[in-house]
Amino acid sequence: MNELTERQTENLQFVRETLREQGAPPTRADIARVFGFSSPNAAERHLRALEAKGHIQLLAGTARNIKLMDSGAQALSVQFELPLIGRIAAGTPITASDNVESRLVVDPALFRPRADFMHRVSGQSMKEAGILDGDLVGIHQQATADNGQIVAAVLPERKSGDDRITLKRYLRRGSRVILKAENSEPGYEPIEIDLSAGNPEAEDRPLFRIAGIYAGLIRTPR
Repeated sequence: MNELTERQTENLQFVRETLREQGAPPTRADIARVFGFSSPNAAERHLRALEAKGHIQLLAGTARNIKLMDSGAQALSVQFELPLIGRIAAGTPITASDNVESRLVVDPALFRPRADFMHRVSGQSMKEAGILDGDLVGIHQQATADNGQIVAAVLPERKSGDDRITLKRYLRRGSRVILKAENSEPGYEPIEIDLSAGNPEAEDRPLFRIAGIYAGLIRTPR
């Protein structure tokens, strides 16, 4: 099979995930919505490219007419780059170029849901969730999360004026958010935030926002 581009790899992975989770392939509209294509026709062009390279077959007659041409049991051979995000300049998007420390070549099959950026863990606050100091975690970028999910939370830093990312278990009760560490040792108390209070130091900067949800990790050599 011919080598895939980064976007083709992501499309093929999405088809596989949808088949595994829903028992049926996605429609063109599903693909267009997930990847931000302007129309289902753009999704069709990506699928035709995957078919030309031998990874799928498009069957006639239905909107969900995608057939995988391999078992999908092996990880995708094509790797792609993700930005490694550290501190965040105040008021900038998470993946703005000023926030990118470097770009890492990774296997997309390592993460579920797909990772949009990487972050290096600092400290042992999540060690009981199997996430250790120095691990590279993949984050699926989105602004919301379900109770109990592990999130990359963005909190303002008073001294530097920048924002920082912290990985924590997300719990919300009304306007109160609890960012809970997964470490039962002393010194890892939860961070509690009252969303109704606002930020008295900078009205244009929220006390807290979600950068995304945890999607998996790469353990670096110790």
